[in-house]
Amino acid sequence: MDKVLLKDLKKQEKFTRFFKEWKEQKFSGDFDEQKLKDELLILSKTIGIQEGLVIACFDYRNLNLAFFTGNVEKISGYPESMFRDKGMETSFTMIHPDDRPELFRFQKIVFDTFHSLSIPERHTFEFSYTTRWVHRTTGESIWMTSKVRPYVIDKEGNFIMDLHIIIQLPNPPKTKNYDWNYSYIKDNGTKIFVSKNSPDDKIVNLTPKEKEIVNLILDGKESKEIAEILNISFNTVATHRKNILRKLGAKNVGEMVKYLVSHEF
Repeated sequence: MDKVLLKDLKKQEKFTRFFKEWKEQKFSGDFDEQKLKDELLILSKTIGIQEGLVIACFDYRNLNLAFFTGNVEKISGYPESMFRDKGMETSFTMIHPDDRPELFRFQKIVFDTFHSLSIPERHTFEFSYTTRWVHRTTGESIWMTSKVRPYVIDKEGNFIMDLHIIIQLPNPPKTKNYDWNYSYIKDNGTKIFVSKNSPDDKIVNLTPKEKEIVNLILDGKESKEIAEILNISFNTVATHRKNILRKLGAKNVGEMVKYLVSHEF
């Protein structure tokens, strides 16, 4: 049965497709992966792997589970071989179906937010989530909470690996489904904290270039004029405008401008 399920996971890549942007980051530089894994092993021994505690590290270059330790097999019912062979796909397979839509929405929020920050800010970025694992054989829902931070960021500021500290909750939390939050420290020392229940008018995270384009749009400039002012191609401006629309949840330029004006950009 394990081999059959593993074969299906390798074939479908049903969940890792949501992480396509992570994999397409333009990674640069080398680092000693074995040294990092050895450090994680030392960390796990230092804190002592207790009942219901898992340490895991995802590698976004290949969407694999680079490291994990703890009693993940006992908690989830999935054999360790499946996490080693198809780690990320297995990890999402065991997430409760009702939690998956919010999980995939949140990973997009994490990606966009992280890449809108300065490199020093990225090194302070961390996030947490609470979700349900569904035991493979019993069907039991197990509540897990996790604290996550970047473990490896390359010199260009790309998110290569993360570090998960995952703890099984003895009792169900107040939340009824996937819950999340993230935080980081701005260059001026201000700590930013955003949660799933934050007001809808929270700050939209735009890159510095997107902010430049936003200001020019609000000044009434057309794409051709923006391209000339910023000394970039017309197509590059078009790509930035599409990204701004997506981040604002706007369907067209009219909705974009309405949102930008109402939120005092």
